[in-house]
Amino acid sequence: MSDICHFNDTLEKNAANHVPLSPLSFIKRAAAVYPERTALIYNETRYSWQQTYSRCCRLASLLKRFGISRGDTVAVMLPNVPAMYEAHFGIPMRGAVLNAINIRLNPDAVAFILDHSRSRLLLVDPEYADVVEKALARMEGPAPTVINVSDPSQGEERFIGDLEYEALLAEQPEQDDWQLPADEWDAIALGYTSGTTGNPKGVVSHHRGAYLNAVSNVLSWTLPREVVYLWTLPMFHCNGWCFPWTLAAIGGTSVCLRRVDPEVILGLIRKHRVSHYCGAPVVHAMIADAAVAASEPIEHKVSGLIAGAAPPASVLERMERIGFELTHVYGLTETYGPASVCAKQDGWDQRPLEERVRLNGRQGVTYPLQESVAVLDPVTQEPVPADGETVGEIMFRGNIVMKGYLRNEAATREAFSGGWFHSGDLAVVEADGYIKIRDRLKDVIISGGENITSLEVEDVIQRHDDVELAAVVAMADAKWGEVPAAFVQLRPGSELSEEALIAFCQENISRFKAPKKVIFGALPTTSTGKIQKFLLRQQLESRLSA
Repeated sequence: MSDICHFNDTLEKNAANHVPLSPLSFIKRAAAVYPERTALIYNETRYSWQQTYSRCCRLASLLKRFGISRGDTVAVMLPNVPAMYEAHFGIPMRGAVLNAINIRLNPDAVAFILDHSRSRLLLVDPEYADVVEKALARMEGPAPTVINVSDPSQGEERFIGDLEYEALLAEQPEQDDWQLPADEWDAIALGYTSGTTGNPKGVVSHHRGAYLNAVSNVLSWTLPREVVYLWTLPMFHCNGWCFPWTLAAIGGTSVCLRRVDPEVILGLIRKHRVSHYCGAPVVHAMIADAAVAASEPIEHKVSGLIAGAAPPASVLERMERIGFELTHVYGLTETYGPASVCAKQDGWDQRPLEERVRLNGRQGVTYPLQESVAVLDPVTQEPVPADGETVGEIMFRGNIVMKGYLRNEAATREAFSGGWFHSGDLAVVEADGYIKIRDRLKDVIISGGENITSLEVEDVIQRHDDVELAAVVAMADAKWGEVPAAFVQLRPGSELSEEALIAFCQENISRFKAPKKVIFGALPTTSTGKIQKFLLRQQLESRLSA
């Protein structure tokens, strides 16, 4: 016993044996070990790892010039261009927190995020100038300073103010004086996810988690250093599932993509011999359709990660037929992106296609560096049996779980109740220990990789004067995986049409959140007035199958 005490009490952490874990270490090493290797490709522009590192350091110097320091929030509203990648390093190099905003949000949502995050600086692509300008006008607090990130490939651009990213970057000295965070628990990023009340919640992630999940990506996907990664997945989604940091860890090459276009994607895959990419089911489906239409096979192996709603079997089948190997992962913004993976077992590739699709379509097992993912009884928090029938809630525990929700202690306490992070997703555990999602506690609709809360859409619908009651559920969609469908009870005498209501929603909410189908009629309720959504789902399924 005395020896144990001796080991634990007299040997302490010091500068020689303990360094805070941070993905910033990855880019410094990549620049030193692979200085001439290509780090970023965008159109005809190429940056080596040394150049990319230098640009990130210049960005850190630029932020210092604007008074940004530890704990400040710097927001970005950018597509997958080099500046977006650089923001994942240059901003935390100053000890600041990166807030990557979803480029599909409307002005009200952007204004809320800028206010709630107290962003002091905002990097903006001119394509989103109109939305951002309206958002700035609707903010309640002080507006951030705007820096425009121009893109000559887009032709004429409209700036907000006169500050421009490349011009400012060129003025900065090539300083390498940044420091790792004093505490690996320091926030590195802030990502907003839809809340049940309509307002998004700010998910705070830390350097330690970002470091570990970046490495977890390498281990889970057995990534080699020769990776050529295509950015089909938006970097504003959970910081690109930590892949900006993953690519730096292995010295891989990123091919930037401004917007998803399947024909462009196939061209880039051929031109740069892209080996890996990630995306929602809709992205993979679009690529598969384009590949079949082109009748020009890809001659090299391409691997993809697929996430979102449970991937349709047809997508997995089509991707396999064109020679792409997909791996299903599952996670949330609160878990830095992927936190479980459908790890392939020996012999699966010998099974019939239908069986392979079933096996590979599950949410799987714990990600390598996540401590635990489990399906627990929501009340007792006891594990459900691995019988493929008993439903429980998916919960996570480990270092790759968020710090909490920014300025929302009640939501944080609820999310971490009982010492687990509650995902809100319902699942079963099959006999081999693999998890399979069955439903969602909070009725979140995952459309093309985007989270849409049904309550948010219902709130907008019920703003219409002719609407008495509304309920929104997920409707299966061949392209997007899921889309919102609305059941609406009108006020007596109303003649509101489906087209008019959808148009109303599109004017008051981000267009991708608007319902794609509206069904009018009395809504089924319990004796206490609660809408019985399970009956609506059954009704919708009957209509679609008729």
